[in-house]
Amino acid sequence: MSATAVPSLTSNVAPIEAGAHVTAAHWLKDTLGLALGDGSVILRRESGIERVAAHPDGAILVAAGDPGRLVTGGDDGRIVEIRADGRLSEVAAKGGAWIDALAVHPDGATAWSAGRQVVARDAKGRERTLTAPSSARGLAFAPKGYRLAVSHYNGASLWYPNHETPPEVIEWKGSHIDVTWSPDGRFVVTTMQENALHGWRLQPDRGHMRMSGYPAKVRSTSWSADGHWLATSGAEAAIVWPFDSKEGPTGKAPRECGVRPARVSRVAFHPKALVLAIGYEDGCILLVRFTDASELLVRQAVKGSGISALAWDARGGRLAFGCADGQAGLLTLPG
Repeated sequence: MSATAVPSLTSNVAPIEAGAHVTAAHWLKDTLGLALGDGSVILRRESGIERVAAHPDGAILVAAGDPGRLVTGGDDGRIVEIRADGRLSEVAAKGGAWIDALAVHPDGATAWSAGRQVVARDAKGRERTLTAPSSARGLAFAPKGYRLAVSHYNGASLWYPNHETPPEVIEWKGSHIDVTWSPDGRFVVTTMQENALHGWRLQPDRGHMRMSGYPAKVRSTSWSADGHWLATSGAEAAIVWPFDSKEGPTGKAPRECGVRPARVSRVAFHPKALVLAIGYEDGCILLVRFTDASELLVRQAVKGSGISALAWDARGGRLAFGCADGQAGLLTLPG
């Protein structure tokens, strides 16, 4: 089904002129933060827009956040924390080393990596350092407890920063890029340099799950609120794997949502409902409802304006998006 044939929400979208590649979108409660490739952060509030020079001498490469802060890492080697009111503080400076990955913990902890070095800083400011087996490409805190997953070549390391014991290494040959935990903490899944995902069942065993067949690399993942589904980019549809049993997706086929003649670049599950926002490399955005596979058009395709960021607010009433050409927008769902 073509995007032009589906019901449209385009009239509910307010445009935002970001002016630079949108690296990430994140909600600070009711304030929208857009981290940009020119090193700045846009804060959109009801009262207007503020632009903060987070990395005046570099580009923002990675960003992560929680309801109280947006944390950015740049090619200037700095990690910066931005609050909803525009307050900015430097968390760390790595002497010009590019920041490869970032993760935040709900209790206020932050982790970042530059090359093989991984630093975890807890809410009290105490830092612990881990040297990964190779460049640490992805970081993710476990949903419960102070534990960090670090993806690297030939697998991932599961590290308790406050323990003296070495991290547990879960292995699989190949280059592992991003990493994510399932909301219940039972699964760890990585995206790979090859066009595939790899997963490990942490409970009750250390079983492997290989999810392959993508025509392109997976650059975006998103868990459903109930943790039963993992949506991914990398194909001309969102590929959504079932994780509603103890075996995960082993022996099961994924669902394909929003099939279009363009590759999916970003995915974002609604925080409460089984609705998936799908952004494409041609600039189109669809909402797909799982119960009946119905589709709603959020944005028509725009040449050269591929979707680079998607973020729902906590209530699920607003969806922000950002694009590679500096365009952005905010969808407010009706009633």
